[in-house]
Amino acid sequence: MAITQAMCTSFKVELLSGGHNFNTTNVARSSNTQDVFKIALFTSSATLDATTTAYSTSDEVPSTGNYSAGGNTLTVSQVPTSTPTTAWLDFADTTWSSATITANGALVYNSTNSDTAVAVLAFGGDKTSTNGDFTIQFPAADSSNAIIRIA
Repeated sequence: MAITQAMCTSFKVELLSGGHNFNTTNVARSSNTQDVFKIALFTSSATLDATTTAYSTSDEVPSTGNYSAGGNTLTVSQVPTSTPTTAWLDFADTTWSSATITANGALVYNSTNSDTAVAVLAFGGDKTSTNGDFTIQFPAADSSNAIIRIA
C-alpha cells in the first residue's frame, strides 16, 4: 500500500474525450458550467497512483473538525492557459480548520463527472494537524509549477 504522486491515466483519456470542464467556457460541451473539483485526504493505508480511476472512501482520513468524507471543494484559481509549449491550470489553496488529521496523500477528483480521479498528491510521509488547520498549498500557477501541466 502506497501513495504515488501522479496525474491519473484515466484523467488523461477523459481530457481527450472532453470529460472535464475547468473553465466556464468549453467549446467541447453544450454546457458552459464549470465542473466541481474536490480534494480528499487519505491515510498511509491507501493505495493511490496513476491507475486510480475514481474517488472512494476506502482509507480516507476519518471525519474530524470541519473534515468530512469527500474532502473540500476546490476553486480553480488559474483557468486553463498556456505558453507556446505548455498548458496548465491551478487550484487555490484549501484548509480544514479545527481538525485533527494524519494524512499521507490526497486525491483531486471531479465530483460532477462521477467522482473521476484527476491527480494523486503524495505528501512524502504522514502530515498531521492536531485540533488546528490542515492546509493543502498548491504550487505557483505557471507553466513550470502548476499542479496540472501538459507539455
